[in-house]
Amino acid sequence: MKLYDFTIAPNPRRVRIFLAEKGIDVPLESVDIRGGGARTPEFLEKNSFGGIPVLELEDGTCIAESVAICRYFEELYPDPPLFGTTAVEKAVIEMWLRRVELNFMVPTGMVWLHGNPLTATVVKQIPAVADQYRERIHRTYKLFDQQLQTHSFFVGEHYSVVDAVALASIDFARGLVGEPFDDNLEHLSRWHNDVSNRDSAMA
Repeated sequence: MKLYDFTIAPNPRRVRIFLAEKGIDVPLESVDIRGGGARTPEFLEKNSFGGIPVLELEDGTCIAESVAICRYFEELYPDPPLFGTTAVEKAVIEMWLRRVELNFMVPTGMVWLHGNPLTATVVKQIPAVADQYRERIHRTYKLFDQQLQTHSFFVGEHYSVVDAVALASIDFARGLVGEPFDDNLEHLSRWHNDVSNRDSAMA
């Protein structure tokens, strides 16, 4: 078993954080996505969409997409439960995963593509698109802050996969994309400080 990884990319980091929370050790193999490593014919046989992370099992089965990989390990190692235990917990966690993905990570990706010099050779950049999605990022930051006003973590009082996904996504937005949240979002700031100080955040 091995996990194809790239240190600075947000999606592989989600999985590394999740595995660290579970106490699971998986060998990592770095793929230089900046140099086209995920687009080689050999790698496209593992993931035809040409992205990382990819988990390759001992029988050659390859599982792509960060949350899918996390679900695989949740089934194998249910403790501690990071996808919930009751029907309500599982549904609410799924709801927040979708919200983080669709309302935050998608806009962040659009700003990355259309507003960053590093991606100018990847797409025909449209600055107005980046501006539009910047507004959505900061609107979602405020919604995150509202949720965290009454919750220690995104879904209640226990760390879940949502916190791992949100941390990796928000750090990507704050860092490479250059869209940090405002300091006056005190609940989001408190959460970010708390989860960043967990050992798993260093994974």
